[in-house]
Amino acid sequence: MYIIDSMFREMKRKKQLLSYSESIKILEKCTSGVLALIGDDNYPYTVPLSYVYSDNKIFFHAAKSGYKIDAIRNNNKASFCIIEKDDVKMKEYTTYYRSVIVFGRVFIIEDEYKKEKLLKN
Repeated sequence: MYIIDSMFREMKRKKQLLSYSESIKILEKCTSGVLALIGDDNYPYTVPLSYVYSDNKIFFHAAKSGYKIDAIRNNNKASFCIIEKDDVKMKEYTTYYRSVIVFGRVFIIEDEYKKEKLLKN
């Protein structure tokens, strides 16, 4: 797990902390994750999404309207979680994960030319 911004809490189990380069490799390898936003009445709203990681940014494709877009327009703070490995060990009563959690802000690209250019890359 790698948290991009140092203003967030330190990870409790530091020995499980992935390096920056390991985190980037997971972002480049995987194709889906869960976007967490602040929804109606300040309730958390999460939605699974496909994504593309490029130029140190995460891009999502979305409809032009809907709950997700409304939530982003209301408050663009977000978290995105990608799970690369989920290995349940029943006899050990544990699960071994490899995941990345990113915190940041979501921006809606309105420019049609820019959207088309990103989709073709």
